[in-house]
Amino acid sequence: MKFKKYFWPVVGAITIVVSARFLYQELRGLSLDELADSFDAISTGNWILCGLSTLLAYAALAGYDRIALMHLGRKVNWLFITLCSFTTYALSHNIGASVVSGAVVRYRAYSAKGLTPAEIGVLIAVCSFTFILGTLFLAGIVLIIEPEVTGRFGDLLPLEASAATGYVLLGLVALYVAASFMKLRPLQIGSLKIFYPAPPVVLPQLLIAPVELIGAAGIIYFALPETGNPGFMIVLGIFLISFSAALISHAPGGLGVLELVFIMGLPDMDQADVIAALLIFRLFYLLIPFAMALVVVLLFERSRWKIEHLPDMERGKRENS
Repeated sequence: MKFKKYFWPVVGAITIVVSARFLYQELRGLSLDELADSFDAISTGNWILCGLSTLLAYAALAGYDRIALMHLGRKVNWLFITLCSFTTYALSHNIGASVVSGAVVRYRAYSAKGLTPAEIGVLIAVCSFTFILGTLFLAGIVLIIEPEVTGRFGDLLPLEASAATGYVLLGLVALYVAASFMKLRPLQIGSLKIFYPAPPVVLPQLLIAPVELIGAAGIIYFALPETGNPGFMIVLGIFLISFSAALISHAPGGLGVLELVFIMGLPDMDQADVIAALLIFRLFYLLIPFAMALVVVLLFERSRWKIEHLPDMERGKRENS
């Protein structure tokens, strides 16, 4: 238990140090004046589009929990779901170790709504898989439309292999969808039955997760200038690689990882412009939601404290409302 407790934080810290070292080597010639000029070059319209992309991403994130609750056959107030999902992702994106930090928030929130620990565990698993499914789905599309995206990170795959990989990824997603129509028998683990997601769950997964990822990538795309911009599909592909790497690294906020991958993936663009776009992404997608999430947590804990100190009969009425 002690090993598990400290392993991922150590991995995250090492990742930040290594990424920072390589990033410093890439950006050591960059000046603050160049960075300021890049910020000034962003039009008011693009700032607004960055904000709208953020709203789209976080609106879609609420759908993750909604889909998981649909799979469980549980009904929870949509406003509660939205606030819980927003808080979960705003905290986990910044803290790192998203599965662990997200689990803590969701357990505290949904246990107050009567969900059992087993149900909350399934909810977390469905939400995580929805993200993976969306990443595979979008990655497959990007690799087919823009197979040269992999060439931006070295000669890892020839163009034909990149496109073929895209078709394989879409094939895996298609198998997952097809299996949902086959009504497979539930998996029995002790007293817990795990049911394969039905089509009314699977089809929204294919919509919600890509919308969230497109919204997040849109923040960076709209913050980048037109000069040297390779287009949205390339930016989306680089974002999928960088964001996945950031999550795997468990570095808080993907610090250093996002920047390093984007600098490598956009060699034709001014480095100051790329860093400015990523700072805007951090502001809109990470820091502002993080500050708002802390307020939500404080208000939620305050309301729970009041409920827990009410007489038993009145407490039951409040919790059922």
